[in-house]
Amino acid sequence: MASFEIKGGYKLQGELVPQGAKNEALQIICATLLTPEKVTINNIPDILDVNNLIKLLIRLGVNVTNQGHQKYTFEAKDIDLDFLRTDEFNIEGAKLRGSVMILGPLLARFGKAYIPKPGGDKIGRRRLDTHFFGFEKLGAEFIYHQESSCYSVESKKLKGTYMLLDEASVTGTANILMAAVFAEGKTTIYNAACEPYLQQLSLLLNRMGAKVSGIGSNMLIVEGVTELYGAEHTILPDMIEVGSFIGLAAMTGSEITIKNSGFEHLGIIPTAFQRLGISIEQRGDDIFVPAHQNYTIESFIDGSIMTIADAPWPGLTPDLLSVMLVVATQAKGSVLIHQKMFESRLFFVDKLIDMGAQIILCDPHRATVIGLNNEIKLRASQMTSPDIRAGIALLIAAMSAEGTSVIHNIEQIDRGYQDIDKRLNAIGARIKRL
Repeated sequence: MASFEIKGGYKLQGELVPQGAKNEALQIICATLLTPEKVTINNIPDILDVNNLIKLLIRLGVNVTNQGHQKYTFEAKDIDLDFLRTDEFNIEGAKLRGSVMILGPLLARFGKAYIPKPGGDKIGRRRLDTHFFGFEKLGAEFIYHQESSCYSVESKKLKGTYMLLDEASVTGTANILMAAVFAEGKTTIYNAACEPYLQQLSLLLNRMGAKVSGIGSNMLIVEGVTELYGAEHTILPDMIEVGSFIGLAAMTGSEITIKNSGFEHLGIIPTAFQRLGISIEQRGDDIFVPAHQNYTIESFIDGSIMTIADAPWPGLTPDLLSVMLVVATQAKGSVLIHQKMFESRLFFVDKLIDMGAQIILCDPHRATVIGLNNEIKLRASQMTSPDIRAGIALLIAAMSAEGTSVIHNIEQIDRGYQDIDKRLNAIGARIKRL
């Protein structure tokens, strides 16, 4: 298990370039299974979750070529479906939550797919019912093998249909969308997720020959086709990393420019940070965050305490609430952070309380933060990262704290952030990988 040793209290200055979006990359890479032709993908982030998915596809028979500069080609010409029944696949697939998105493409193209129960962050229940509900509506048979904790889906012929999803699941929508491209007739997916990741996936599928309309809305309409072709795609900048950098700048009192931020795809993220009192200046596609001595949390018009909550897109992504909670610890004022989607994601606040933060954990979904207004700095501490987003939030806290902190289990951070220690050290951080 690797660790970070962080000397806190240093101000940063310079430019940061966000990596390619992790969540988009996982979907786009799985989509390459839909065609035997070459698909070229640019701006793939060099992070554990993505690299593990690529290794999984290679073992499945996909010919993957790294062309350098984060550019890969995928050629899924000879797929070994027998690999899905091996112990190796059960072990490797279970480690990676993104592995669930191979189901839709394999079901569409080969009529069957099989995966172990996927792993990922320990942030509460992340049910897969929406995925299998959609597959069943398309005519597939779903089987859960309780003795092996594995799932399988099979269908001789998928048929288009109307479906109303019980939740706007991002991965669920992606999986159903990829399965529906080969379904006979028209498929309507209502209450679909409409995040930029899904928009990008839909645009790629159309370039491959699919017929997807309603892109960017919560109703996707898919006219089934019989085959897809090769295409090229460029992954957007990672909005979660952009938000993390905004929070980092505020917490450390640093002046940072975030280059090529993909600003038009950030949605409500800049506004949410501005509600915490953080000044943000858009300069073309760049974001300039000036050094903050203090920042004041806004209140609602009636004077009540600000509440920041996650919501399906175009609402605030839940992946940034951990960062926003940490940023609020040094603001002036109070805020209620309401994490609606995952019931264990706020449990890392005990580590922040140990560092001196004033936080009341109301229940598994809500935490009230009383800002210290930079009058009392956080204390250095030893801690362990429970998931990707809590990991980056703890790293930000440690960089703002007085003294030397240690974060263990940084593999969780590496799953979602590419060379984060090297990139931050280049603009003045003091992070040592142990």
